[in-house]
Amino acid sequence: MKVQVEELSPVEKKLSIEVDSARVADELTRAYTTIGRQVRLPGFRQGKVPRRILEQRFREQVEDDVIQRVVQTAYVEAVTQHNVEPVSQPQVTNSGLKPGQPFSFEARVEVKPKVEAKDYREIPLKKTEVAVDDAQVNEQIEKMRQAQATLEPITDREVAQAGDFATVDYEATIDGQAFTGSKAEGVTAEITPGELVDSNIAALEGVKVGDTKEVDYVFPPDYRVEEVKGKTGHFKLHLKGLKKKVVPELNDELAKGLGAQTVDELRTRLKSNLEATQRSKNQQEERDALIKALIERNPFEVPKAMVERAIDSMLEGAMRQMQRSGLDVRNLGLDMMRLRDEMRERAVQEVKGTLLFEAIAVKESIQATEADIDQKIEELAKEAGQPVANVRKYFKSQDDRFGLTLRLREEKTIEFLKAQAKYS
Repeated sequence: MKVQVEELSPVEKKLSIEVDSARVADELTRAYTTIGRQVRLPGFRQGKVPRRILEQRFREQVEDDVIQRVVQTAYVEAVTQHNVEPVSQPQVTNSGLKPGQPFSFEARVEVKPKVEAKDYREIPLKKTEVAVDDAQVNEQIEKMRQAQATLEPITDREVAQAGDFATVDYEATIDGQAFTGSKAEGVTAEITPGELVDSNIAALEGVKVGDTKEVDYVFPPDYRVEEVKGKTGHFKLHLKGLKKKVVPELNDELAKGLGAQTVDELRTRLKSNLEATQRSKNQQEERDALIKALIERNPFEVPKAMVERAIDSMLEGAMRQMQRSGLDVRNLGLDMMRLRDEMRERAVQEVKGTLLFEAIAVKESIQATEADIDQKIEELAKEAGQPVANVRKYFKSQDDRFGLTLRLREEKTIEFLKAQAKYS
């Protein structure tokens, strides 16, 4: 087999591959032998159909299969022998099989760029401190109190006031016609300024229980339901009842419902959580600052395939976060192409940063040891509140353990860079 490798750019190579005729002939023989055992043709016993007949009937199918098989095996051999690191599927072109002649094809493929990191010491960073005050803790406690609030019927009046929660039935039309979601019963809305689609209806203030209020509402131009975007709906709102929000008092009973024994213990836990969140935020900002500085000092091109995979990962993470927040992403009407475009710049930075950290780790001989891996598993188990043995099982497979190793090597590389940085 003959292979010629041509560098089209720092992130793309072309492999010109020639497979000798004997190898192609062997593959054809094998293919016709296999198909000859399977087919039934009138006038021939199964397995005894002459090859010339098989060629007449199945040449196109067989040659397509042989080309696919030869390309696949020859390509893998070529990239292995010539130390090509593909990061995408190859774009293959060929001129077909010719009897008694070698088979030639070309494969264009994106490759991992060779990055030689320079000037990575004394990167300027801003020193940050982790500081959480009582006001921040109180703010979190208030959010938790609000989340534990209940709605109770208002029995001492019938006229709606600002801040009440209303139970309403509604019917709506656009240009006199009903539309998707234009009718509902028993909907809860807050009587406060805001968007009707967010269940905020200030227009109900002053309305008496049992009465109907008619309002016009212009749907937002980016509303998730296509048929009503930017259009004006006419709503008939029938006020069925009023409720008020009752927020629980801050006491030990509330603290127990939130997983602590006392209010003091709740405050201590919240402060610790806020400090951990701030510490994580500071670390991310330092990582971003390192990446930005390294890219400015080491410009290079990255393959589109690596960027697209980074976007895939970012989208997957965003979807998981939405689901954890209780959102059904299927009902959000997300424009995935627009989201991908918005994430692209960040993805490019992330790919470049990962490659630069890797290059620095190689240059500085930074590795993650078995002891580092064991320590990290113990940390992850503590964070998740799981037995160490359970978390260790998760990283039992070679791929998962390798991924953790790369993650730890990057963390150690970042710590190395921070130790070399100039803080102000």
